Amino acid sequence: MPTEPAVITGADLGAAEQAVRYELATLHFGLAEGGQAAAGVLPWVEGEGARGRLLGCWQTEHGPLGRLFVLRSFDDDGELAAERTRARLSAAPFGAGPGSVVTDLSLASFAPFPYVPPVRPGEFGRVYEIRDYHLRPSGLAPTIEAWRGALPARHVIDPLTVVMYALDGPARIIHIWPFAGLDERVEIRRDLAARGIWPPAGAPEQILDAQSIMAWPTDFSPLH
Repeated sequence: MPTEPAVITGADLGAAEQAVRYELATLHFGLAEGGQAAAGVLPWVEGEGARGRLLGCWQTEHGPLGRLFVLRSFDDDGELAAERTRARLSAAPFGAGPGSVVTDLSLASFAPFPYVPPVRPGEFGRVYEIRDYHLRPSGLAPTIEAWRGALPARHVIDPLTVVMYALDGPARIIHIWPFAGLDERVEIRRDLAARGIWPPAGAPEQILDAQSIMAWPTDFSPLH
């Protein structure tokens, strides 16, 4: 694990509201076709007219298999909207054209919790957990406030990559955490619960449905 966390720590966490937007793309493919699916990512995100910055690309190993998750950041809503239009009008977004091994593609837009700084690439873990929470319709605001109070203490022990909320669709948050391995993840989460550091008081009551996905960075992922 790194000596510096993926975002700022402790008392500094809380004053970083910004306009950055994120896109999380999910690519579906056959179980033996991960390498071929991943081969289409860089040509798309670095292609002519592309906007945004690639932050991470992960292939799932636990949870739904045959998936790639691609995280990108954008300076503002306008840049994100322009890139979304490019994808909608493309014959092969992320290489998902006729004859591609990519069988499905979904694109979701997010904003970070207002006190969490932008994601910065780096070497933070060999395994990443992607947690996806569907919240009650009124659950986002209390969740943001619950995390505001609890995140600094957890972040010192278990650095966060990002926590972000969906800009469309149902109330939803996604949070991403790096770990050195699966055993470390289990040990950290047990310790946090035993010490009463996590989960944030009042936040679990807002969750209608939750899933956890363990994914490994691809060779070209800036987050690894």
